Amino acid sequence: MRVLRLALWRLAASLPTLVLILVGMFLLLQLAPGDTVDALMAQMGGGDAAIAEELRRFYGLDLGIAARLGQYLLRLVTLDLGFSAIYGKPVATVILERLPATILLMVSALSFAFSFGMVLGVLAARRVNRWPDTLISTLGLIFYATPSFWFGLMAIVLFSVHLQWLPAGGFSDITRDLTGIAAMLDIARHLVLPTLTLGLIFLAIYLRIMRASMLEVLSLDFVRTARAKGLTETRVVARHVLRNAMLPMITLIGLQAGTMLGGSVVVESVFALPGLGRLAYESVVQRDLNTLLGIVFVSALLVIAINFLVDILYARLDPRISAEN
Repeated sequence: MRVLRLALWRLAASLPTLVLILVGMFLLLQLAPGDTVDALMAQMGGGDAAIAEELRRFYGLDLGIAARLGQYLLRLVTLDLGFSAIYGKPVATVILERLPATILLMVSALSFAFSFGMVLGVLAARRVNRWPDTLISTLGLIFYATPSFWFGLMAIVLFSVHLQWLPAGGFSDITRDLTGIAAMLDIARHLVLPTLTLGLIFLAIYLRIMRASMLEVLSLDFVRTARAKGLTETRVVARHVLRNAMLPMITLIGLQAGTMLGGSVVVESVFALPGLGRLAYESVVQRDLNTLLGIVFVSALLVIAINFLVDILYARLDPRISAEN
C-alpha cells in the first residue's frame, strides 16, 4: 500500500511538469519562422494573400499567442490534439498510426541495453583490472563515443548491402501480405539494426554504471558477512550483490527515457521507420505545429509513465523508499 501511495504521489507531482513542458514548447514554437499556412502555400505552389489570411483564420492562427495557448490547453483537457493540416486528419489519428513503431523500438533497445549492459558490467566487476575488464571497458567507451547515425549507416552497409542478412530500413516487408507469427518475425527482423543502433550507446552507459555499482557493493560489510557464512561467490553475487547494484540501473531507465525518445529521431530517419521520431522531424520541416505539439504531449506522457513504473519497481527493490514515505 505504501508503494502504491508513493507512486500516486509521484504521478500527481508530474502533472505540473507536463503543463510547463507544453506551455514552454508552445511558446518556443512561436519563435520559429513560418507556420502551417506558409507550408501549405508552399506545397500548393503559392497563392494570394487573401487565401493565406482565410486559412490562418480557419486554423486559428490569426489570434494572439495567449488566446491560442488558452484554446490549446482547453482542448487538451478533452484529449483533443487538434487537426493536422499537412496530413489531413486528426493529430491523434496520425500519432496513433506512428506510436507502435516507436514503442517497439524503445522497448527492444532498452531491453537490449539493460540486459547486456548488466551482464557485461557484472563480468567486468568480477574480473576487475584483468583483460575481460579492460576489453569490456574499451568496447563501452567506443560505443559511447561513436555517433548513433554512424552506427546505423555502417550497419546498413555491412549487414544489408554486403552480407544481405537484414533489411536496410522500413518497419515491415510491404511486398508480402504477412499475418500472425510470420508478420511478427518480419517486424522483429526489421527492428534488429535500429535496435542495435539505438541501444549500443545506452549499453555502454549501463555497463559502466553496473560495473561501478558492483564494485561499490562488493566492498560493503554485508557482502563480507555472506562470504564468511560460507556462501559461494555466485550465490553471494546473485542473492546479495546484484539486487543492490541494480538500483542505479533502475534509476537510469527513468532518466534516459526522454533521451532515448530524442535518439529515436535520428535512428528512425536513418532506417525510415514510421515512428514518432520521424514524424516529429517531418512536422518541423512542414511547420505542422499541431502535430509537433501532439508529439511532445504524447512523448511527455510516455516519459511520465516510464518514470511511474520505475518508481514502483525501485520501491519494491529498496524497502527503505516506501518506508520513508
